[in-house]
Amino acid sequence: MKISIIGTGYVGLVSGVCLAAKGHDVVCVDLDAAKVERINGGKSPIHEKGLDDLLTKHCGINFRATTDLRSAVLDSEVSMIAVGTPFDGDEIDLKYIRAVATQIGTVLKDKETYHVVLVKSTVVPGTTNEVVLPLVEQASGKCAGRDFGIGMNPEFLREGEAVQDFMNPDRIVLGGFDERTLDVLERLYQPFENVDQIRTNPRTAEMIKYSANALLATMISFSNEIGNLCGSIPDVDVTGVMRGVHLDKRLSPILADGRRITPSFTTYIEAGCGFGGSCFPKDVKALIAHGRKLGGNMQLLDAVVNVNLAQPQQMLDLLGKHYPDLDGLRVAVLGIAFKPGTDDIRESPALPIIEKLLAGNARVVAFDPVARGEAEKVFGDGALGFADSVAEAVLDAQAVLLLTRWPEFSQLPEVFANLDTQPLLIDGRRMISSERVERYEGIGVLSDHVAVDARDLLSV
Repeated sequence: MKISIIGTGYVGLVSGVCLAAKGHDVVCVDLDAAKVERINGGKSPIHEKGLDDLLTKHCGINFRATTDLRSAVLDSEVSMIAVGTPFDGDEIDLKYIRAVATQIGTVLKDKETYHVVLVKSTVVPGTTNEVVLPLVEQASGKCAGRDFGIGMNPEFLREGEAVQDFMNPDRIVLGGFDERTLDVLERLYQPFENVDQIRTNPRTAEMIKYSANALLATMISFSNEIGNLCGSIPDVDVTGVMRGVHLDKRLSPILADGRRITPSFTTYIEAGCGFGGSCFPKDVKALIAHGRKLGGNMQLLDAVVNVNLAQPQQMLDLLGKHYPDLDGLRVAVLGIAFKPGTDDIRESPALPIIEKLLAGNARVVAFDPVARGEAEKVFGDGALGFADSVAEAVLDAQAVLLLTRWPEFSQLPEVFANLDTQPLLIDGRRMISSERVERYEGIGVLSDHVAVDARDLLSV
């Protein structure tokens, strides 16, 4: 099939390249000519494992990018809308959705063949039918269901694993305005064999996406709240507690031959310093706001957000046990991206932590394997220093805050062994065993170390 995708961000570009890898002819549309040129040169503007390889393989063959929306829509059978839907505090901002829907409708006015308009962006229930559909009808002068199809097809992509998730999905949700639209969407995903598909209406598809993200966010905040309690109880470690919880056969099923299945999500929802990224914080807040507009009291999701907002402070509280005064304190921050495998720092717990450290006049040096460029856009005034390696970051540090689960950070004990004086490690992702370093604090465990101002133990 010939597919046009409007938007070359995280969702649009990954979807486009992966659909090309599945055999479709794909063109991605973006207003940014420099970005389009970069993509057509085989270079991804985002860091995502495996994306560059697929882009190089298919670019110029059955995948390309363009700034010409009109030609892209005219020359395709399906147009996916994959633009941003930022949350402004009260509701998601649909200005990009509205603009693209109108632009597509204007093109369809001059197109004689049937065309499907598909919303890929995350939008609250009702958006496809009540916003996109009438805008396309108005701009085209045509009728949905007769002249064109319209639907909603949410993505379930984890940043850092997006290519793998798209190519090997656990489910495909097809939300169609009518049966004809659903049949086109089923044909679109025909190359994905042995995958559960849900044929439903657009509102249900929209709600599935929000509910899925809200559930995962709830599980993370639950783990963090349990972790915070464990951190106040002697001889209790949240890692052992959650390991015991996750061995429930309803979470980790036992097969007939006695082998146990350990789902990857059990590591994904471990206690830590908080969740971030472009999806969970925004989507949960948007769902709360949408529920309130409809008269609902979203108490549970309110608590999920509040627990997460407070979680970065746990790292600072652990630091404060040893260093009550931040002024002049040498701190290394390891990890700025909200998770490993991506350069995305949006809503990362590292951001408020760094801001508070700098506000307290700490001398902060940060290292992240791929997110330095994004961090420099936020902390571009020179107050935050950047290192080129783990060893450089921790060289003169009195305290080290581990905030992202990058594999490189698992070697911290070996790096520490080469230092003249041992810094305090505050493990926000529970990557390092406390027995492997001399001075340790971690989320979800009560340290055996005496809580004193450790400046007396280190040279200043």
